[in-house]
Amino acid sequence: MTKLSVNINKIATLRNARGGNVPDVLLAAHRIESFGGQGITVHPRPDERHITYDDVKNLKGVVKTEFNIEGYPSRDWLDLVIEARPTQATLVPDPPDAITSNAGWNTLQHGAFLAEVLKELGSYGIRTSIFVETNLRMIDGAKSVGSDRIELYTEPYALGFPRDRAAAVHPFALAAKHAAAIGLGVNAGHDLSLENLQYFKEQVQPLDEVSIGHALISDALYFGLENTVQMYLSKLT
Repeated sequence: MTKLSVNINKIATLRNARGGNVPDVLLAAHRIESFGGQGITVHPRPDERHITYDDVKNLKGVVKTEFNIEGYPSRDWLDLVIEARPTQATLVPDPPDAITSNAGWNTLQHGAFLAEVLKELGSYGIRTSIFVETNLRMIDGAKSVGSDRIELYTEPYALGFPRDRAAAVHPFALAAKHAAAIGLGVNAGHDLSLENLQYFKEQVQPLDEVSIGHALISDALYFGLENTVQMYLSKLT
């Protein structure tokens, strides 16, 4: 079964645009879980423009399913993750001013750094994942530095899907099979949507988890949050 982890960054973005606590990030996480969501993902950034460090600390006591914290492994981020003790920490190579994640790690070039970070996180019992593209050498690198999983960066699939879905998904299917063969779990995320999710899940196996935020929260504006979570779950069954 492929789990649905909902990224709630965009809910925090809306709250922060006005100030105060509407919409309530903690209530949203609770509701998403009650509607069937199998995980909550957050990606705190240094400027706290959406999810704040306090949000992460407060979510620790709210999330009852899997809690996934994404981000660039700066010392401040690592200290936050260690305090929150999520189910999973996903390392993303974002510069501080990135609008959104737009590339995977070069696990060969940054191997020593990643290995040190993963060893520290693992010592606290936190499952680890590295955000990568479909280059098999980078996936091998993720294994060699000690990651438990990879998260496949799926924007290239989403961009290619309208033109030629089979060609777009092919490298991801190969990457997932290769990762599984060397003992890595497989997650995926970035621009997955109601339109392209089911085909991706059918073609890319094994697939442990998808993390979806922007499209799902946007769809919730039209369909309602409960209905939208159910619609996404239906694409994964």
